[in-house]
Amino acid sequence: MSLTQNQPHNNDAIMDTDDVIITADQLASTVAQVTKPAAQQSSDKPEFAPLSAKDMRNKRNEFRRIRVPPHRFTPLKNDWLKIYSPIVEYLKLQVRMNPKTRMIEIRTCEETEDVGAIQKAADFVRAYCLGFTAEDSLALLRMEDLYLESFEIKDVKTLNGDHLSRAIGRIAGKDGKTKYTIENATKTRISLADSKIHILGTYQNIRVARDAVVSLILGSPPGKVYANLRTISSRMKERF
Repeated sequence: MSLTQNQPHNNDAIMDTDDVIITADQLASTVAQVTKPAAQQSSDKPEFAPLSAKDMRNKRNEFRRIRVPPHRFTPLKNDWLKIYSPIVEYLKLQVRMNPKTRMIEIRTCEETEDVGAIQKAADFVRAYCLGFTAEDSLALLRMEDLYLESFEIKDVKTLNGDHLSRAIGRIAGKDGKTKYTIENATKTRISLADSKIHILGTYQNIRVARDAVVSLILGSPPGKVYANLRTISSRMKERF
């Protein structure tokens, strides 16, 4: 009896499943109703024109002040035109020398177009104050992948007295021969200011030049450093 009583219920369940079947036309109309509000919302979004460099710049003028060391004050007077011209003409910035505080002051103005122009100018002036020539420092304005790294001899090895003087002499070489060799082999520029060493160049070239300088500080003979530089420079030429 239980089996015969359950059969009508199974038939009713089958009839219910037939009623739930959705045709292709009904599915298409349902999808259209769901997607239509989203399309309307996307069309209602406001569209803004891209900002120009002047619009991105802050309305307030930005300032940078770079202190000039005493030993670079006289060269700065002679090379002031080389420092002044690219900052004003190329970067559209305002610059002046304050003789009382012995600082170079740079600020933006309405004609400034590039947002990062003031930082480029500050790096350019700072490189000159560290001992690089105006021509070498100018490369910071024209090239994007140049960096400036500074370290002291005592960061590599603690030296005092005559030992420190001999380490500086090994880095410079006779008539600057060792320093020029490292610069030409690594395509960098090196500035020796007492016990501080400043290297200007790309990231990879700075690393090669720094390793050569560190080897000289630790006491390696210049001939061995030259041989390593020739090997590294030949590998770099093959790579590029």
